[in-house]
Amino acid sequence: MKKKLGLVYGGKSAEHEVSLSTARAVIQAVDFNRYEVIPVYITYDGEWRKGQPLESPVETIEALRLKGNGESKPDSIHDFLNGAGGLPDVIFPLLHGTNGEDGTVQGFFEVMNIPYVGNGVLASSAGMDKVSMKQLFEQVGLKQVPYVYFIRNAWKQTKTELIEKMETELGYPMFVKPANLGSSVGITKATDRTSLIEAVDLAQKFDRRIIVEQGVVAREVELGVKGNDEAKCSVPGEIKPVTDFYDYEAKYTDGNTELIIPAVVTPEVAAEMEDMAIRAYKVLDCAGLVRADFFVTEENDVLINEVNTMPGFTPVSMFPLLWQKTGVTYPALIDELIELALARHKEKEKIQYTMD
Repeated sequence: MKKKLGLVYGGKSAEHEVSLSTARAVIQAVDFNRYEVIPVYITYDGEWRKGQPLESPVETIEALRLKGNGESKPDSIHDFLNGAGGLPDVIFPLLHGTNGEDGTVQGFFEVMNIPYVGNGVLASSAGMDKVSMKQLFEQVGLKQVPYVYFIRNAWKQTKTELIEKMETELGYPMFVKPANLGSSVGITKATDRTSLIEAVDLAQKFDRRIIVEQGVVAREVELGVKGNDEAKCSVPGEIKPVTDFYDYEAKYTDGNTELIIPAVVTPEVAAEMEDMAIRAYKVLDCAGLVRADFFVTEENDVLINEVNTMPGFTPVSMFPLLWQKTGVTYPALIDELIELALARHKEKEKIQYTMD
């Protein structure tokens, strides 16, 4: 019997279009003999639109923008999802950025008691917030670049002091980032005081918390990690962007970024990366999948940059490519992540909620 697979995509996020690309890729790769695919589109305004079950892949992204029917909205999104055909057996949230991979929608699925692919509330929220993530990394002794963080109001009130602090503790160049956003949205390289101020002004348009990291001359190497309580790592992959850093255009639009898989690293560096990736996975209590990103210096020092709890998931994205080179095809990866979601949900069902 086919499993009912709910694909949730779009979202009230700056990464809405990235999510649509991911949804199209998954729909084209999923096995329709195994799954009844139910598309659920979230508009830019946050409206949920459930489509009819798909019988074959969609060919265009525009076909994924499900139109509203003009009818009155149901009493709850639960009622909406539980309409004709009932609730999905498992949901694959193909959402990137805020309101998607930050723990909010994961909490909703938890309340609904529906199995879902990927990380839970804690891992999603902590992994999305670069400040909280780095603080947790510190707790388990993971090496990372020096950083400073602050909130928007602090920038307004103590701009001069913060600038002097960053110039003293970090030095130029620096990378300025919104704490809660992915796909390199809002990230700028600052090379002097003027560009630093401009970078912070841009970043605070996307979040109230800002993180500023010390620039480092290093290779960017990534690992795919998947599993629940026991996680496994893929082969490493190196990113060689043409631009100064791996920005939004390099990831999604210009096509000029070189991906080297497997990356040429020493066995010692590979082992250290795997150890750090698993430690990061465990301290965040991750499940399903993450992509762990590292800096590797000329001296072969390894620094963890971040983990992405819902990495890009098209066939040409780094995470699926890493697993492809490790021997797991894109359709097989989708199947495995769904099975991991169902297994994790089954484990949660063992929890007792009464004092009897």
